Amino acid sequence: MSRIGMWTGVALLLLLAGEAQALRCGNRVVGTGDYDFQVRERCGDPYWIDRSDEWLVQGLDGPLERRSQVALETWYYNFGPRSLVQRLEFRDGRVVSIQTAGYGVRQVGGECSDVALSRGASTGEVYLHCGEPLSRSRRFEDIIERDGFGNARVRSVRLEEWRYAMPGSRFVRLAIFHDDRLDRVERVAR
Repeated sequence: MSRIGMWTGVALLLLLAGEAQALRCGNRVVGTGDYDFQVRERCGDPYWIDRSDEWLVQGLDGPLERRSQVALETWYYNFGPRSLVQRLEFRDGRVVSIQTAGYGVRQVGGECSDVALSRGASTGEVYLHCGEPLSRSRRFEDIIERDGFGNARVRSVRLEEWRYAMPGSRFVRLAIFHDDRLDRVERVAR
């Protein structure tokens, strides 16, 4: 076999492997295209669900404009400290992506450290290590992407603040998220 043929075969295998996403829950398998109810029946309830939506607009500023809402959800599963956390992305109730998000923990919310609150961590990863915050607030802003042909994608960006107590301290950690990702952490006096 020539080198070109060999590299073509390797590239093809990698391409196919990237598309075949699956998650094993006990003796059951979940894959892309499965419905949310099938995932819940096979894997149980996730420890965290992040919900958002976007609007697709056709005929923007024309005589007839059509808007359709797309429901987006991200589910997180923790199978313990010896397994990787599974992150499933849903679009309109169907799995579109399965990814890993680091190792799991024995108990959700039991290991809140500065490492758990590192920049870029998702809300699901922070919740895994730090648990339910003392309080949280949320607001939205819209990003509109136009293609120049009367079509647009309107996406709501979430800006969230989660507050966590710092044991033995007069300060509270303020975790500031921008669209499901931790942007920064500030310390605020109680």
